[in-house]
Amino acid sequence: MPFTPVLKGLAAFLCWRFLPAALLVALLVPASAGAEDYLLGPMDKLHVRVAEWQSADASVREWSSISGDYTVGPSGAVSVPFIGEVPAAGRTAAQVAKTIGDELQQTLGLLTRPDASVEVAEFRPVFVSGDVQTPGQYAYGPGLTVLKAVSLAGGLRRASNEGLRLERDYINAHGNYEVLTAERKRLIARRARLAAETEGATAIEPPEELAGSAEGRRLIAKETALMQARRESLERELSGIDDLKTLLNGEIESLDRKIAAQNRQIDLLREELEGIGGLAERGLVVNQRVLGVERSIADLQGKVLDMETAAVRARQEINRAERDAATLRDERETEIARELQDTEAAIEALDLKIAMHRGLMAEAASLAPEVALSIDAESVQVSYVIVRTTGEETQEITAQESTAVRPGDVVKVDIVPPSVQ
Repeated sequence: MPFTPVLKGLAAFLCWRFLPAALLVALLVPASAGAEDYLLGPMDKLHVRVAEWQSADASVREWSSISGDYTVGPSGAVSVPFIGEVPAAGRTAAQVAKTIGDELQQTLGLLTRPDASVEVAEFRPVFVSGDVQTPGQYAYGPGLTVLKAVSLAGGLRRASNEGLRLERDYINAHGNYEVLTAERKRLIARRARLAAETEGATAIEPPEELAGSAEGRRLIAKETALMQARRESLERELSGIDDLKTLLNGEIESLDRKIAAQNRQIDLLREELEGIGGLAERGLVVNQRVLGVERSIADLQGKVLDMETAAVRARQEINRAERDAATLRDERETEIARELQDTEAAIEALDLKIAMHRGLMAEAASLAPEVALSIDAESVQVSYVIVRTTGEETQEITAQESTAVRPGDVVKVDIVPPSVQ
């Protein structure tokens, strides 16, 4: 029983000595790092306790003049009474605690090293900047992510009174931009169709601007149907001309056969006339018969002349039909060339207008990027960058909403509207 106070004091000393430096620090460090991993830095707030075991009366004496709260200064050190500046930045709480105990023993000339414990009372803050509602510094808490940090800053920036005017400007420019972009796509599809018609192709090669999109495939299909209809119309007209030429050639062939038959009859009548000519001179045949044969020859010659005239007229019609076919082709080529030229001019004019409205959108977005969120939220990109300083090295880390944030990090938020992309 006489040893009971001693045992109680020893138990209290052991609990105080080992818990703060090991267990308590482990409970306070970020969830993403172990106690041995978290390195202190400027603006970290520390709770320091220093005590000494008094073997004479088996009690623990706390050094109240040293125990208390300290803040790691810009130099990366904490100022502790009696020993001065103690380096803390880039070190763990356990390492700082050991340094404090060693320095106190050496400075005060103690036989035994006093026990010191260091706990992280408050982590150094994180900073949120960029396109958030309330940029600034915020207290760090274990498990903090980029999304939580942005939430602490009030979320993504929303339009102010000036932003409302810029939002109207952005809406107007965005509407015109969408209309002109759709019109440009239609002109691009038309240009592809005209190029295919110029080359005599049977299919349209989809331009790069339209390839891979449902809207592009729809426009190309529409222009392909138009190209086929135009080609079929031309082919029908040319086919009609070919049919007329075939009919006229058949008529010429028929006339040629009739002319040959008539010439044969004329030859026969002439032979007959020669045979009865001598008889008429001797009075054996009346002159009336001779005159009848001569009239028959004259009639046949007139018919032959009419058929030859009809054949010449048919050949003229064939030549005219060939000229009409050539004219149709030339007119179609001229029409395609003119449409292609007009389409190119229209595309150039649209490009200028689109660039102007894109510039207006970019100007409004640069002054107030949040205006695009209410109009085209799906196309707006939000980028996150963590600026982290480790020792003397500073690095920028591309982050996502779920990326863990460490104490002292700077989270940069940037809203990138489509016009700027």
